[in-house]
Amino acid sequence: MTNYEVLSQFLLALPFAAAFLLYMWAVVFSNATYKKWSPYRTAYWTLGIVCAMCSVAGPLAARAHMDFTAHMAGHLLLGMLAPLLMALGAPLTLLLRTLPVRAAREVSKLLKGRFVRFISSPVTAFVLNIGGLWILYTTSLYGMMHHSFFVHAAVHIHLFLAGYLFTISIISIDPSPHQKTFTHRASVLVLALAAHGILSKYVYAHPPMHVSAEGAQQGAMLMYYGGDLIDLCLIVLLCYEWFKRVQKVSLI
Repeated sequence: MTNYEVLSQFLLALPFAAAFLLYMWAVVFSNATYKKWSPYRTAYWTLGIVCAMCSVAGPLAARAHMDFTAHMAGHLLLGMLAPLLMALGAPLTLLLRTLPVRAAREVSKLLKGRFVRFISSPVTAFVLNIGGLWILYTTSLYGMMHHSFFVHAAVHIHLFLAGYLFTISIISIDPSPHQKTFTHRASVLVLALAAHGILSKYVYAHPPMHVSAEGAQQGAMLMYYGGDLIDLCLIVLLCYEWFKRVQKVSLI
């Protein structure tokens, strides 16, 4: 790898490394002050960070510049699996436990703000997430991201943030700023599954710029089946949450 590629990978991996260290510090502080934080949450967060860092730094990230299948593997890790695992880590709940009472109230007030409620709603998150993917693979953006660090970084940042927003809009692990019904969230999830599947078929038939037909077909199949597998986890989690809510109501 060139020095430029090393620097690029370092800068993209740095926020995830910082997020991991901050989370670990919060866990230690919370354990010393309150009841023990769930080790499962910590494990989920750690695995999510590992998935994200593998997609932006290391052999997979380097190969993604020349191999569309490797790029798509990174896309699944960064935009789907890492957000799901990190959401299961419940970082917002941990943050609210760690902060002083006044600061925690300010964060809660911020979460109830109009902008946060808008951007974290299922429909908005769906447009940002799936819409961003359609733009990436059906325009010249995919070719541009391999020739400009800023475009490359912007695409990866958007991919992760949009994936995380969509995940937390569907499943409520942390306190949620929106109060959408399970039917609403399930409907948006079904639309997202369909749009993601259609996009993968489009990529299969219409390779992005500078991607061979064979490479597009292999990458599209990974996108289709790998995406379905991660989405299945989302479906299970949403249905489980829905089931618990119904059971709670019936007991009351």
